[in-house]
Amino acid sequence: MEKLTGTVETIVFASDDGRFSVFRLRVDGQRGMAAATVNAEPPLVGQQVTLSGEWVRHPRFGEQFKAVSLTVAAPTSAEGIEKFLSSGAVEGVGPAVAHRLVEKFGQDTLDIIENAPHRLREIPGIGEKTAEKIHRSYQEKVELKDIMLWLEAHGVSGAYAARIYQQFGSFSLGVMQEDPYRLAQEVQGIGFTTADAIARSADVPADDPSRLLAGLDYTLSSVSSAGHCCVPAEFLIERAARLLEVPREAVSDAVRSALRMCRLYAERLGSETLIYPQQLYMAEKEVSDTLLYLKKAAAVFPVEDSSLLIDEWETTDRLDLADGQREAVAGALQYGIFVLTGGPGTGKTTVVRGMIAVLEKLGLTVLLGAPTGRAAKRLAESTGRRAMTVHRMLEAQGVSEDDGSMFAKDEDEPLEADVIILDEVSMMDILLMQHFLAAVPSGCHVILVGDVDQLPAVGPGAVLREILRSGVIPSVRLTEVFRQAEESIIVRNAHAINRGRMPECEPGTAFEFRETHSAEEASEVIVQLCADELAREGIDPMRDVQVLSPMHRQECGVDVLNKRLQEALNPKRPGRDERPAGWFTYRVGDKVMQIKNNYQKNVFNGDVGFITEITPELVTVRFGDELETDYEKSEMQELAPAYAVSVHKSQGSEYPVIILPLVPGHHIMLQRNLLYTAVTRAKERVVLVGSRAALRTAVENDRTRRRYTLLAERLAQVPEDAK
Repeated sequence: MEKLTGTVETIVFASDDGRFSVFRLRVDGQRGMAAATVNAEPPLVGQQVTLSGEWVRHPRFGEQFKAVSLTVAAPTSAEGIEKFLSSGAVEGVGPAVAHRLVEKFGQDTLDIIENAPHRLREIPGIGEKTAEKIHRSYQEKVELKDIMLWLEAHGVSGAYAARIYQQFGSFSLGVMQEDPYRLAQEVQGIGFTTADAIARSADVPADDPSRLLAGLDYTLSSVSSAGHCCVPAEFLIERAARLLEVPREAVSDAVRSALRMCRLYAERLGSETLIYPQQLYMAEKEVSDTLLYLKKAAAVFPVEDSSLLIDEWETTDRLDLADGQREAVAGALQYGIFVLTGGPGTGKTTVVRGMIAVLEKLGLTVLLGAPTGRAAKRLAESTGRRAMTVHRMLEAQGVSEDDGSMFAKDEDEPLEADVIILDEVSMMDILLMQHFLAAVPSGCHVILVGDVDQLPAVGPGAVLREILRSGVIPSVRLTEVFRQAEESIIVRNAHAINRGRMPECEPGTAFEFRETHSAEEASEVIVQLCADELAREGIDPMRDVQVLSPMHRQECGVDVLNKRLQEALNPKRPGRDERPAGWFTYRVGDKVMQIKNNYQKNVFNGDVGFITEITPELVTVRFGDELETDYEKSEMQELAPAYAVSVHKSQGSEYPVIILPLVPGHHIMLQRNLLYTAVTRAKERVVLVGSRAALRTAVENDRTRRRYTLLAERLAQVPEDAK
């Protein structure tokens, strides 16, 4: 392996995620410059670097030095120091000030900045505040360099240095040396594997208690990301032992220690012991306790005969409610906590409108919400009332729910309402439900609405399903499909699928099946449908069509379909700006989805927009007819291409046309509730593409993956007087 030492002249390219950079450096002892690449954040212009790697020839860019490691040193020559300071790396110093500093102090400039910042005031135009700003900014760069050197010395990429310093500041080296597993818990983008590599390189023993606890945390985090709130103890011990490569007995001891410290919690279910992480244990327990409290202690609304109010609304709106619908509207008045569920065409929207009408007739304040922006928008359109996301209702603090922020609305600052109606509750995980219920004021009624047969939430728990499974909370399940809805082949087929029957698929109807013999052929048919056939029918493939997929990978997965559909619907054109971000290169005109709630931008998880402009600094996206917002490079991770999206991401949304591939390669995800969820997203037309065997597998597979959660048991196994 060769070494190359020199001074950085220019930065050619730096990826948004900080994991790859290209730069040019003036090689020590040589007259020319060399191009270098490294899987790390770029060094600063003017810095002295030592690279280890090998020379390679790139077919397009020619000879480059491909570095596998990079170490950085402060520049030593006056010329190098001036170039470094002129780069803007140090706050308060531009080219003119850099020249005056080096002219005055020469090779001692950096030493003066670090150790005698008061002398900077000898330079005209530099006052006390500017001198302190220059000193503080340079000190950060020195500490960042020390972190990079420490990481490189321990065999870990220096690309993580900036994130570590941003979290821990001057304490970074101490944290890495004393408790490196804090990096996995507190630094975004650093997982257990990286933290463990740092710890092991620092000679932390394999059976060190901090390592065992970190391994347990990581294992539980992995299973909660699959939807579980808890996990059988034997499974946890076996999986963590494999991860840590230590004996099962050592992990068992660590579990017992964590239970004693209340870092983990255990519950018995029959002969099985289930282990919870602290956060999910508390969330599940608080949700159960609050639901039971709402059931027992809600205010009694001042109404003598609810049937008279319902009759009056029926007359006003010229409706004739079915028995189940009347029972549900009455439940909104009668119960402190009430659940309404039912499939498409069963009249849930009519019932919600009726609930609002009779509640407002009594002078009660009603709040409406849903888990996503698109679901909230649909609720507002169907009721004619204002609706908002649950996060906005709770006044989430910060850019997104993933940044550790809390909610302004809680038990100390509750919501102001007599009744709160939440739609699409099947999408709510246990943590969001915990925060919501904490903010429900005393005496308030809560009405949960959703389709329990849809996919459960992406996050941990299956709240709606568990509430209904408990049999404790008052509920109505609407099953009658009304005649007008029954005329829709989409509604008929949705219910057929839900009952385990094959859907009726006829060419030229609103529900088609296009049979293909391979995933590659299915992918080609989907592209042809969007780019040619549907477009010729007057259907806008960008705005009226949504391609869904069960998985992200493989030929008919979300990722491949997004690239193929982009090339067909929005091909590359000369002179048009692009922006690489991770695995996808964005173009003006691209269809994109917001994948995190962002309250500063007023865009939310699931919102779909179109890129209108790309500049070197910003990407501009228009959402709907009114909102246009800018994304900096660091914010591009909040966007994803949306020519194709996962079925999970489509929840809470409706589209005129949906196209869904069903191919054998997706067998692990082919299940009834996924197909049902996808079909119920369509308002006008469904096109299934793939093999009949895969379609039959999806219809017949009603063995939904078990989610380990004891919410139903907590609700049901309480003393009768507490119910």
